[in-house]
Amino acid sequence: MRTIIKIAWRNLWRNKLRTSVIIASIILGLWGSMFFMAMVNGMNENRISSAINSYLGHVQIHRENYVEDPKIDKSLVELDKITKIIAQTPEVIDYAPRTLIDAMLTTAKGNNGIKLIGVLPQHEKNVFAIPSTLEAGTYLSKFKKPSIVIGKALAEKLHLKLHSKVKISFQNVEGDILSYAFRVEGIYKANNGMLEKIQVFTKQKTLTKLLGSKQALTHEIVVKLKDIDEAKSVKDAWQPQMTGNAVQTWDEVSPEMGYAQEMMATFTYIFMLIILIALSFAIINTMLMAILERKRELGIMMAVGLNKRKLFLMIMLETLLLAIIATPIGMLLSYLSINYFAQHGLHFLAVSKGLEHFGMSAVIYTSLPASYYWGITALTIFTTLIAAVFPARKALASRPVEAIREV
Repeated sequence: MRTIIKIAWRNLWRNKLRTSVIIASIILGLWGSMFFMAMVNGMNENRISSAINSYLGHVQIHRENYVEDPKIDKSLVELDKITKIIAQTPEVIDYAPRTLIDAMLTTAKGNNGIKLIGVLPQHEKNVFAIPSTLEAGTYLSKFKKPSIVIGKALAEKLHLKLHSKVKISFQNVEGDILSYAFRVEGIYKANNGMLEKIQVFTKQKTLTKLLGSKQALTHEIVVKLKDIDEAKSVKDAWQPQMTGNAVQTWDEVSPEMGYAQEMMATFTYIFMLIILIALSFAIINTMLMAILERKRELGIMMAVGLNKRKLFLMIMLETLLLAIIATPIGMLLSYLSINYFAQHGLHFLAVSKGLEHFGMSAVIYTSLPASYYWGITALTIFTTLIAAVFPARKALASRPVEAIREV
């Protein structure tokens, strides 16, 4: 066996240029495909993270059927019980109770349909990133009179500035139309143009007073956990105790994002397999050329006693050595570049507006789980061995006498 390995290694480097080119092709193929996958995965994580930090959270609690029919009178039942359960859960960082009302914001420059959200500012700051992304003003902490925090996109659309006066109209529980004046206290940036035009925040106690309600109408509670992976287990633990209310994880509230997350692993391996299939044709071509150049030599080796099993093993080893040399280098190069841009990010400032439309920031941080490196390494070696079968069979098909006569 040791002799076969030595012969295979020697044969591999007979044509140094050709071997170097195919090794470089595998290295660049691995690096390019893995970096692209890390970038796509980073974009997906960026989008999910932006949504979680802007409006999804990790777990949401609503009254049963509220999501399908969001009426103002469908507030959470047994609110004290809900908050007690949340407070006793060690996985929870904080929770944000919210009052949700469909409303119309009107100014001298026009109007826009909005989702008026009554919040508790001290809780919002612990659950969402919006309170810390203000471009101007303060987050519901300065004005005593009714005030709002609006998105940058809405401010630009209606030409609003800090302290601008707007009128917001909405229905109360009885169905009466109410209109009140609000002052713009802050303008936030959420890396999501659609969200910035819709979400408008005010204090929950202000909204409760304007609705003429004795107590706050809490339509949803958004919970932030220490780890996103705990969302499913927390939901399963809470749901049996939430009589009349429904608990949903972030991927149940936004299924398209959950599907995108699940499809990433499948997409990664399919994409990698396509790249490796393309590389396998280059490997087959290289090995066939090597075999045709050594046809007479192979004939002599078979004539002096080298059996077909050892000949097949030798050709397979030559191809396997290509993968053994190229794969670690390709993986190392991929790891270094992915790790670098995971810290410094890829800046797409030229297309920032387009990315914001899809709920992503202009800086993408590459990300690829460690398990993918092992999986793709195994896939590369497997594909290389499959590619070696045809050249090896071609070598076995040669007849020693005819091969020796070859010039």
